[in-house]
Amino acid sequence: QVQLVESGGGLVQAGGSLRLSCAASGQTFSMYDMAWFRQAPGKEHKFVAAVSRSGGRKYYADFVKGRFTISRDNAKNTVYLQMNSLKPEDTAAYYCASRRISSTNWSFVNEYDLWGQGTQVTVSS
Repeated sequence: QVQLVESGGGLVQAGGSLRLSCAASGQTFSMYDMAWFRQAPGKEHKFVAAVSRSGGRKYYADFVKGRFTISRDNAKNTVYLQMNSLKPEDTAAYYCASRRISSTNWSFVNEYDLWGQGTQVTVSS
């Protein structure tokens, strides 16, 4: 069964760092684009970052540029999100997502067909 499992969330003070991981199983990982989204309570999923299947192309939401870094290790079937200089407004559940069919639309929720269960990130002020 194809599955994405996130880990690495937690409680951190403003200015701190966290590294999220998303482990994929049951699929040929290198054939999938990967992305991170987040969802704050009562709000819709918001695009955070994406990486192409080879790792050569990366895309970021404006609000995380310079603070977050997405990367992937195809040998380990894992995608990462390094989050630095965290702010209270980064508090959300973070989800990884994958898609088999690539397109130029990296930030649309509907572009991704498999999602993990999410990991909570809470940033205290």
